[in-house]
Amino acid sequence: MKIAIYGRQFNPDALPYVQEVFDNLAQHSVEIYVHSQLNEAIGGRVKTIPYKILNPGDRIEGVIDLFITLGGDGTLLDMVSVICNTGIPVIGINFGRLGFLATINKSDIAAAIFAVVNNNFTLDSRELLSIGSEQEIFGDGNFALNDITIHKRDDAAMIITRVFLNGEFLNAYWGDGIIISTPTGSTAYSLSCGGPIIFPESNSIVLTPVSPHNLNVRPIILPDSSVLTFEVESRSNNYLVTCDSRTATIDKPMRFSVQKAGFKLNLIRLNNESYLSTLRNKLLWGLDARNY
Repeated sequence: MKIAIYGRQFNPDALPYVQEVFDNLAQHSVEIYVHSQLNEAIGGRVKTIPYKILNPGDRIEGVIDLFITLGGDGTLLDMVSVICNTGIPVIGINFGRLGFLATINKSDIAAAIFAVVNNNFTLDSRELLSIGSEQEIFGDGNFALNDITIHKRDDAAMIITRVFLNGEFLNAYWGDGIIISTPTGSTAYSLSCGGPIIFPESNSIVLTPVSPHNLNVRPIILPDSSVLTFEVESRSNNYLVTCDSRTATIDKPMRFSVQKAGFKLNLIRLNNESYLSTLRNKLLWGLDARNY
């Protein structure tokens, strides 16, 4: 089995857990590939069997069997642009805080790797969104697992975002911006702005306004077959468009379209996990703070 490991800069406190990942993979005679970004972050501080360097642009489809990410949800989101439409499964070991996507705790590294190398897992396919415009702003990375947002700059006045649903005018949103979220991203930025939690199988897109000027404006759930078009009016010179962790500054009038991407991401879910258990654990459902 050929397993690639992806990560970014991490706290030195996490180094023993990085070492544990390599040690466990070595015990199972796995052929290890390390993304060049992680290799640079490690800086020779991990002692393990020899591994191959995976550089940007290297062919991964038909070469890599699965990816492991080391970090938080942001690291796994970065990984999406590497995997792209290859369908290669990915599992995240959580060095961060919440971990809705990177669900493996540091204390479960050995058990998770044992399950992965013995194919004791299922695949949880997640929909992505893609964004298009007259001028390409994200190149080939114009897709998002969590959300696409249109947002004013920190020091700017509110913006007006006119939204069209399948060519028909839906609404004009006055405020700080708008979030277009997948079900996966419904527990991320959208949730913090009052959006609903959407199950991954719901075949939906969530449209969540950010700090709307009109208080009667609320999030709306749309079928994921929808094609959304956005026109932005801003009194400032520019505004921001994000695609997961990627951000572009737009300094001229532009029309954007958002719709379901033509491929999915395969998240590895261990057999002792479920989406419900993740919700309960991460959102602390059932825990009464008065007991602490």
